Amino acid sequence: MTSLRRATAQAPANIAFIKYWGNRDHRWNLPQNASLSMNLDGLYAETTVTWADDQPSDTLVLNGESASQEALARVSTHLDILRSRLNIRSRAEVISKNNFPMGAGIASSAAAFAALTVAGTAAAGVELSERELTTIARIGSGSASRSIPTGYVEWHLGEAHENSFAESIAPPEHWALIDVIAVVSQAHKRVGSKAGHRSADTSDLQAARVAGAASRLAVCRRAVLERDFATFAKVVEHDSNLMHAVMMTSDPPLFYWLPPTLAIMESVRNWREDGLHVCYTLDAGANVHCLCEQSSADAVRSALQTIDGVVDVRMASAGQGARLISG
Repeated sequence: MTSLRRATAQAPANIAFIKYWGNRDHRWNLPQNASLSMNLDGLYAETTVTWADDQPSDTLVLNGESASQEALARVSTHLDILRSRLNIRSRAEVISKNNFPMGAGIASSAAAFAALTVAGTAAAGVELSERELTTIARIGSGSASRSIPTGYVEWHLGEAHENSFAESIAPPEHWALIDVIAVVSQAHKRVGSKAGHRSADTSDLQAARVAGAASRLAVCRRAVLERDFATFAKVVEHDSNLMHAVMMTSDPPLFYWLPPTLAIMESVRNWREDGLHVCYTLDAGANVHCLCEQSSADAVRSALQTIDGVVDVRMASAGQGARLISG
């Protein structure tokens, strides 16, 4: 008789205010600098893991279709980490779906590996601390560590696997920030973040970016805790620009921006000068995250919809972390 153990978890995408780019250790995804982010309410991955004793190999269904061998291999590698920690040998059936574009700079891997970690652990009937869950999720995708805790989250640099973890610094209701996402491309990017992290050190600018990261994070953390938007906007845009400067000067160079991307960035700066509390940040993709206070959100959304090349606008407030749906 087959022994089946099943659980389903949801985990949010997150947007980094202070970026993670580049690793000290690629196997464990130990970052070169600490980072700070906000979970995005309503943008999530939902993943069901079923451990089956008589299943010969892992399987993965992604957004209703059998996943590619590359995607399956990445998930299976993460399941190996879980199997080792949870002391089980079963193969797994994984069914996962996202309610936002994958591989387009909206942290789909972060949401997916956070959900996979929480669901896989629960399906095995094991309870782990939130801190340990963040360290395990990190191995699958570094920023997945930040999708486990709630609200505004700091991922600590740490010296080793056990202490490079993420924790909440403030709940979602602490500050009514809205991420108004200008989608200019829903295509899967040709070069993913995983490859980009490996090439970061080929840029002459990476060492300088990392050297200033701790001070930028301290400024940003204080701005979040004090709800100081002017300081927040300045440091967030600067940090985003630094990361993309590294990308553009890596070998091979990574140019994620498209013409509408630049138009939006310039518009955001102009809108802020005109009094809107809004700033931009970008992950590894062309889509622009326009972070604003709730009072400015509707005006920002309306203005974005007038820019040529914007194909969709999504809005998300600060949200909860990963959670178990069933199991």
